[in-house]
Amino acid sequence: MRFLIVSAIFIYCLIFSSIEVKAQTVKKVPDKSYVGEDKPIEKITPKLSARDSIIIKDEDQNQLNEVVVKSQPSLLKYGADGTINVNVKGTVLAASSSVNELLGRVPNIAIAEGQISIIGKGEAIIYLNGILINYERFAAIPVSQIAKIEVISNPSSKYDAEGKAVVNIITIQNIESGIMGSASQHVTVSKFAGTSTNTLFDFNYSKGKFSFISNYGLQLGKGRELLYTTRTRSNPDEYMKSVLTTDWLRQFNNYSNFAAGLQYTFSEKSYVSLAYSGNIEDLGGAVKSRNSIDNNSGNSFFATDIKKNDVLLNQFINLNYNLITDSKGSSLFIGSQYSNYNGTIRDYIEENSVVDNLEGQRYLKNNVGNTINIIAAQADYSKKISDKTKLETGAKFSFAKVKSGTDFLIADADDMNFEFDDKLSSDFMYKEDINAAYFNYQTSIGQKLSLSTGLRGEWTSYDLYTNANGIQNFEKSYGNFFPNLLLNMDFSENLKGHFSYVSRITRPRYQALNPYVVYQDPFTTIEGNPNLVPEKIHAFEIGTMYRKFDFKIGYTYKIDPISGAALRGDTPNSYVLKAINLENGHVFFSSLSRSFTIKWWNSTNTININLSKSVDHKYSYVFSPVTPQLYFYSNNTFTIPKLFKIQLLAWYLGDRGYGLGTDNSRSTVTLGIERNFFKDALRVNFTANDIFHKFMVSGDYNVGQTQIYYHRTYTSNYFKLIAVYSFGNSKNTTYKKSEIEQTENNRAR
Repeated sequence: MRFLIVSAIFIYCLIFSSIEVKAQTVKKVPDKSYVGEDKPIEKITPKLSARDSIIIKDEDQNQLNEVVVKSQPSLLKYGADGTINVNVKGTVLAASSSVNELLGRVPNIAIAEGQISIIGKGEAIIYLNGILINYERFAAIPVSQIAKIEVISNPSSKYDAEGKAVVNIITIQNIESGIMGSASQHVTVSKFAGTSTNTLFDFNYSKGKFSFISNYGLQLGKGRELLYTTRTRSNPDEYMKSVLTTDWLRQFNNYSNFAAGLQYTFSEKSYVSLAYSGNIEDLGGAVKSRNSIDNNSGNSFFATDIKKNDVLLNQFINLNYNLITDSKGSSLFIGSQYSNYNGTIRDYIEENSVVDNLEGQRYLKNNVGNTINIIAAQADYSKKISDKTKLETGAKFSFAKVKSGTDFLIADADDMNFEFDDKLSSDFMYKEDINAAYFNYQTSIGQKLSLSTGLRGEWTSYDLYTNANGIQNFEKSYGNFFPNLLLNMDFSENLKGHFSYVSRITRPRYQALNPYVVYQDPFTTIEGNPNLVPEKIHAFEIGTMYRKFDFKIGYTYKIDPISGAALRGDTPNSYVLKAINLENGHVFFSSLSRSFTIKWWNSTNTININLSKSVDHKYSYVFSPVTPQLYFYSNNTFTIPKLFKIQLLAWYLGDRGYGLGTDNSRSTVTLGIERNFFKDALRVNFTANDIFHKFMVSGDYNVGQTQIYYHRTYTSNYFKLIAVYSFGNSKNTTYKKSEIEQTENNRAR
């Protein structure tokens, strides 16, 4: 039924959007300005808001005498090179509680299990104003300061080679001096998880050459995630069936983020900025695991309750300098950053078991301490040779040091004497240097063809030590080159095309390399894999834009793709969840998109067809059929003048067979209403998110004679009330902080 609902919405919007709608004249303003006079056009429209579009009709060659206002801005703009620009400011998207929630409402973006992926491309890296940031900083960005989002599916060599696509978040910048700020309160009520609150403040001040910016956010309340897993070995000699339910009942004792920054502007051509920011995650609550095992020896049942006491403190310091070097707009950027992550875990675990009708009980303590320190510096120079030609070049250096220690203590219920466990405890040390340099050249060939080509070189050295499962020490150095090519073709006013080739790399996250144990029950652990190698891809894409339709087809080849699986452990009933490298992978995709705006209705619609195939012979996967996956997306905003806005969002991601397993479909339908009060100073929004609670990640695969089924449920079904109050005597902020948070920060989670 939900598939039919989403399909009907999409087809209706797509057909209706093909109707040409003409802008209507709403006001005629006489004016005495003529072409060539030194009078800004803004003077004839002093009462128009920043969201209004202006169309000037030229009568008698000189006189400007007609103004047409469109009150509803377009949500999306499609670039000729395949880039998608998503407007946030002034749209209902600005009412999102977090950037994570905001991106979940953007077309072609899928968010699940801590990953942000572009449909048909794969996992994306996040940039803030053109500079790479880590996930923690991404999650802390106030939505109130976001102007738009760029989804770059074919990134050039100036972007870090990490990640298969780029999501660039652009904040509101560049304007008058004065004070601007906002305070917002979000209340979320969920039958599945409970109630949580988000309190957010941001404050900007600018006077003369100084600009100051700050923000603070605090999340309190509850969250929940539920995982149901079955593991079945059907071979009669090794028969086993495990039914496992793991319920994360999270208590946000103090989830807060904070930032403060100062900028000094030397002139219109140069400025320097210094910023300090961070976030605290004080997580309580419990993890309840129930595992029922049936095998040839009989039946057993295990109940594990983990009392969580996890605290994470992340801190970042940025110092940046930006200079416009000539009258053509050439620029120099120099930036540096220090990042520090400190985490502690003090979990108390109680286990109860029933094996062959005999009851057992024991207690465990899991104590973990980990630190990550990253130093990064980069310089970028952009030389504008002419109006049609530009050369970009730059270099980056980064150093990362990761250290962690895990201690497990186990006691029987009889004596409560805790003893150190060597098998579950371990130490881990990792050091990594990455040096990179790139160039990118852009030019036009004739009137209808433009070219962008570049090359990025990266040299990586690392040293890994762990005493988990015996002492292991790895040292390695390797280099990679990542070429890219983009051709844009302008066939006519209504027909444009592009071709692109990019090569990228995805290095394992630091904790994915760390073989320390995340304990779930006596037969289920999550462990890192120090033998992981980076994943490399080669991606090709062809696209066309005809009138307002955007069409793309593409192919991606993956080498050593990073995946994950539940593998058999050292004992017959135990399983270890870990990241692994497959042999290779293939992805084919095609997409068709259409957006339109008519007075009170703004609609964005997309349909994708993806075909993925993963190949591996090392881990004894059972090969399964490859089937295409359908993706539908429709986002509609209805503006009732002087009353309110209504948003209807629906998307559907269908079943997928990728050769080594299957993923089941998931979908969401969200309805929201928003109204402004007190001359737009107060904005109130009410949203019913994922109304039918169908955003669930599930699927199955067969590996090592075990058939595994999983079904993960998130806190996506909720009602949310948001109130945002804006104040100040300036509608803008002059702060232009750039953040040099490289890929190394992205991998620190």
